[in-house]
Amino acid sequence: MAKKGNGVVKEFKEFISRGNVLDMAVGIIIGSAFTAIVTSLVSDLINPLIGTIFGGFNLSTLNVTVKLPWVKWMMERGMDVSYPVLAFGSFIKAIIAFLVTAIALFALIKGINALKGIGKKKTEEAPAAPTTKICPYCKSEVNIEATRCPHCTSSID
Repeated sequence: MAKKGNGVVKEFKEFISRGNVLDMAVGIIIGSAFTAIVTSLVSDLINPLIGTIFGGFNLSTLNVTVKLPWVKWMMERGMDVSYPVLAFGSFIKAIIAFLVTAIALFALIKGINALKGIGKKKTEEAPAAPTTKICPYCKSEVNIEATRCPHCTSSID
């Protein structure tokens, strides 16, 4: 009698040894490293340039404090609360990072697809088989399976 645990372990080993699982793991690791590079690119290069162009400020510091009336009421009663701060500069920074990542991945996939097509021969489609023929007597176009011309009633080979 076989143990249940051995079957599960065997299935797990088969699952892990499949190529697509290992490829996915490598992709996740490379993706996280790529995310760090894009984050640094946006934070250290793009945001300072944008900040300089639009008045010399840091995008990460852009925010707005929302003065909600019930927060003021809670503060007046001695509760330990503060007004919410909407950090839209950080949100803009995240959007820029997403766009840079999307553009880089698009370029990478487009390049890989182009490389895949380099070694392959372009196959030309064979011309479609004719569906009509010309009657040798009246020169009319007739169905290829016809044995008699519908126009002149001649027998066609």
